[in-house]
Amino acid sequence: MKLQFASDYQEGAHPHIIHRLVQTNMDQTPGYGTDVICASAKKRIQAACQCDAEIYFLSGGTQTNATIISALLPSYQGVMAPDSGHISVHEAGAIEFGGHKVLPISSRWGKITANQIEQYLQNFEQDLNHEHMVMPGMVYLSQPTEFGTLYSKAELSEIYRVCQKYHLPLYMDGARLAYALASKQNDISLPELAQLCDIFYIGGTKCGALIGEAVVMPHPHLIPHFFTILKQNGALLAKGRLLGIQFDELFKEDLYLHIGYDADVYAQQIIDALKTNGYQLYLETPTNQIFFIVDNTLWNRLSQKVNLSFWEQVDKTHCIVRIATSWATQQKDVDALCQLLKEIQHDS
Repeated sequence: MKLQFASDYQEGAHPHIIHRLVQTNMDQTPGYGTDVICASAKKRIQAACQCDAEIYFLSGGTQTNATIISALLPSYQGVMAPDSGHISVHEAGAIEFGGHKVLPISSRWGKITANQIEQYLQNFEQDLNHEHMVMPGMVYLSQPTEFGTLYSKAELSEIYRVCQKYHLPLYMDGARLAYALASKQNDISLPELAQLCDIFYIGGTKCGALIGEAVVMPHPHLIPHFFTILKQNGALLAKGRLLGIQFDELFKEDLYLHIGYDADVYAQQIIDALKTNGYQLYLETPTNQIFFIVDNTLWNRLSQKVNLSFWEQVDKTHCIVRIATSWATQQKDVDALCQLLKEIQHDS
């Protein structure tokens, strides 16, 4: 039986969520997130973020990104994003399908800087043809990035300063936010994130929930009639309590703040094994995603024993492979993977 390290959303949900779903299965509640369970989940998230934010529950990350971006931007504006960002690469053109252009900025290990954003804005204004071009209207980031790297508090503060200077909303994709919060290198708390972003979402799908993302809008009137916009975009779940249950459990006793800890620890163990056995890391990450370079022959041999993710081709004979741990990863599987990495490398 193959080891499973292809992604961090292969398992179902944390046992607390499954228990609560069974426990409340026959309860009768109002629809569309107007029930008492959703109200409780929203209060827990507000308490964790230490602000009276508006909270909305959606089903998935791409749906969340597309809905928020289309709601924030008028028809003639686009969204600035790292060229490696999820909306730039792995959402099948969902943002463009909604009528808005992604404006990519060259990134380093998934991150862009405040200076790059400001330079982009200045270049746009100074271009004599800018009225014929897509106007930058907001900034999209993710924490952690697509490469598992983290923005520091200083970096995010500087980016937010530039966004405020140019009156642009800053939106943070938090699909894997639990793994950022649990990382030893992270220095941004949820309350600080609420102060340094105009809107962000707390990822559930990849962080212990069956499905679901929680949108946090620290400035409640940022998007008027957002509830109606959710409905218009097919993003308003009739049985909204199913999403409420996910986050009511994840934010009991700070479970969400700690649920990513083991995944980050296990990822570092795997990184150590890769380095010890002579594999070439693509970069070192402080969260749950690991990227390394292998030749095609070794990749084929690994694929027979373990499910990993192909990331991209480096050249004709080498590719970048991703290993992802999750909230549910077990030590025995990590040990087995580390042993396999050793055996395959030494036999090659």
